[in-house]
Amino acid sequence: MNQKWDKRYKGQEFAYGKEPNMFFKEWLSKFEPGSILMPADGEGRNGVFAAQLGWEVTSFDLSIEGQSKAVQLAKENSVILEYIVGDLEQLKFKRETFDAVGLVYAHFSAEKKSVFHKKLNDYLKEGGIIILEAFSKNHIHFRNHNPKVGGPKDIDMLYSKEEIIADFKNYEIVLLEEEEVLLDEGKFHIGKGAVIRFVARKLSKNH
Repeated sequence: MNQKWDKRYKGQEFAYGKEPNMFFKEWLSKFEPGSILMPADGEGRNGVFAAQLGWEVTSFDLSIEGQSKAVQLAKENSVILEYIVGDLEQLKFKRETFDAVGLVYAHFSAEKKSVFHKKLNDYLKEGGIIILEAFSKNHIHFRNHNPKVGGPKDIDMLYSKEEIIADFKNYEIVLLEEEEVLLDEGKFHIGKGAVIRFVARKLSKNH
């Protein structure tokens, strides 16, 4: 899998552009900066944006080429972020370490999706925020008509509202919606697609 992403990120051009995802940008700006975990951060466009707002950023991805580009982008923007190359299965953080988790097109295999979400939940502090945008199951229709819009070909890697609710039970939902959007992110997210958008706050265990 990391060979695919190394190949995609190896070129000089940024595969998904240098600008942050619009939904992530809009919502992260509403919260006071703290520590944020950015899984599948690719070439770092979203992690670097968070760092520009004053967040202490820990990004990770499978790709060493992605890390190299993220470090470059951070330098261009005079910020720093910690960027780890590795799989969520191997990474070990202390429980309740982060004030926020940003999941931007972080698509996991069907058998790992819920397991990974549980891990991320463990790493998020009580009162912490999760911001997610990912392709919904209805996106498969758009991808079949226009492969340039990107996203997984496997419908089981795509999201539904029901899956989100099941995986993040102990949360106060601020926003959960499915939207059709026009994407213009680099050269791999171009055109109309269907996304799930989710913003929620982790409740205390006593709630």
